[in-house]
Amino acid sequence: MNRSTGMQGLTKNRGKGLGAIRKGAVIFGMAAMLGLAACGGEAEAPATEAVAGQVPGMTISNARMVLPPVAGNPAAIYFDLAYEGDRGLTIRKAEVAEAGSAMMHDYGEYDFKVQMMEALPIALTKGTKVAFEPGGLHVMAMEPSADLAPGDKVTVTLTMSGGATQVFQADVRAAGEER
Repeated sequence: MNRSTGMQGLTKNRGKGLGAIRKGAVIFGMAAMLGLAACGGEAEAPATEAVAGQVPGMTISNARMVLPPVAGNPAAIYFDLAYEGDRGLTIRKAEVAEAGSAMMHDYGEYDFKVQMMEALPIALTKGTKVAFEPGGLHVMAMEPSADLAPGDKVTVTLTMSGGATQVFQADVRAAGEER
């Protein structure tokens, strides 16, 4: 047998071998899928439906807006946030319906002084608890409505990266009340 005939024979057999292997792989794959389908006696849990203005797994409690002692100054919003969702999220901004604008603030050191500054986006993972509290992270409501009075409620919206929102109500308190 010459070398070229041997290679031709090998090429012919190789083509048949690959076809058989492909056919076997397809049959094996189909059998595996059927076997897995037969084992799946449990129904899949229904997907959690997203509710407008609610982030699955996020809860807000103890929400309150403290009015400024001087009319025209910003008001502060404090609350407790807990996140038990499976997806990592980032809070990127805050809005208050009854204010001209709002932003998340925190305290940090600059030029060897501790001072209030705009907060960086806040990362959330399952089990995260964040306290928006006096002396720490909080939402500043600029130009709060002059019509607000203790006992009223304001609507606060937290926007996540990706656009999901968490909307909640905060009780309005007077400047001297417990924060």
